[in-house]
Amino acid sequence: MVEHDDTALAFPPPRKCPYRLPDEYPELRENSPVQRVLLPTGKHAWIVTRYEDVRKALIDPRLSSDRGDPDFPHMVELAKSDNDSTLSLAGMDPPVHTRARRAVVGEFTVRKTEALRPRVQQIVDEAVDAMLAGPKPADLVRALSFPVPSLVICELLGVSYADHEFFEDRTSTMLNTTEPPLARQRAFFDLQSYLDELVTAKEAEPGDDLLSRQAAKPAEERSYDHAELVDLAFLLLTAGHDTTGNMISLGSLALMQNPRLRDRVIAEPGRTLEVVDELLRYFSITDLITVRIAKDDLEIGGQPIKAGEGVFALGGSANRDPAAFERPEEIDVERGARQHVAFGYGPHQCLGQNLARMELEIVYNTLFRKVPGLRPTAALDEIPLKNDAAIFGLHALPVTW
Repeated sequence: MVEHDDTALAFPPPRKCPYRLPDEYPELRENSPVQRVLLPTGKHAWIVTRYEDVRKALIDPRLSSDRGDPDFPHMVELAKSDNDSTLSLAGMDPPVHTRARRAVVGEFTVRKTEALRPRVQQIVDEAVDAMLAGPKPADLVRALSFPVPSLVICELLGVSYADHEFFEDRTSTMLNTTEPPLARQRAFFDLQSYLDELVTAKEAEPGDDLLSRQAAKPAEERSYDHAELVDLAFLLLTAGHDTTGNMISLGSLALMQNPRLRDRVIAEPGRTLEVVDELLRYFSITDLITVRIAKDDLEIGGQPIKAGEGVFALGGSANRDPAAFERPEEIDVERGARQHVAFGYGPHQCLGQNLARMELEIVYNTLFRKVPGLRPTAALDEIPLKNDAAIFGLHALPVTW
């Protein structure tokens, strides 16, 4: 463990604006690219801030994702019976991770994702039309940002959308760093119990969905037993709606406040994926979840790291690194930002990135084609930021048209 150090930087520093990452990142990249920090739990860890170092760290086999390790650098205190290692793929290391990921990666190929496009388009059309038929102003977060990815991931997994308020509430509680440990624990077990019953039902009577296809495999071909399939469902359900939902809100705000970029989306919808990738780079909402624990002594960016010490590979800081992206503080869709690390990098790179990209492309194209005059009704400094969550976003985004 890292020795106590009262001079360590308190981590994570807050974002003060939707468009700015923490003010400390540029100076750290320049002068202290691998920095010791103090976590909210009172423990210490290291943060890695340069693009090159972040990518190297995320493929280093000496850095483990094992969230069950007693020294793992959790951002919050866990209740005594918490077991964050149950988050399936996110908490596995090779070769177990390799086998488990291979079993489901075929569900998220470009071809499989494109087959979902007509249904995703229908979901987005219905959500936008419902918002337009309702009162003004509307909260874009509640009207569009979360209903769309929630319904998409429900249909992919075979989860009843009638239960979306339940799992969205439980996910929000689990990811909220200000909630007491027991509240997060209750939310965790509520959702795990729900998914345990769901997987049991699919094992008894499989349908046409991802979980059913895993459950229906012959025993000798299965990569997941019952408990592991529950954990997979947990990871995909929670991550599959929260990340995309937050990017819908932030990206829509950026497009509303950048008329030139908004007009480009309207005029050239076939090129919106370029806009999507640049917005993913720019906002980097999962900056805090690419976290590892050193299993052996190693060195990152010239800084020795001891076995048992935690490491946060900050994708957000990496994505604003001027050594990797020219004028990184600007939104520039011509830069071709596909080398960003907003989805992570290496073995744990986001499994659902093709689906997320498609959802964002369809949402931005549809929303601004139907409502080109959409605008926020709150000043930028009045929009509530999710500095209390592990995944950054907006708590609300009031809009009118």
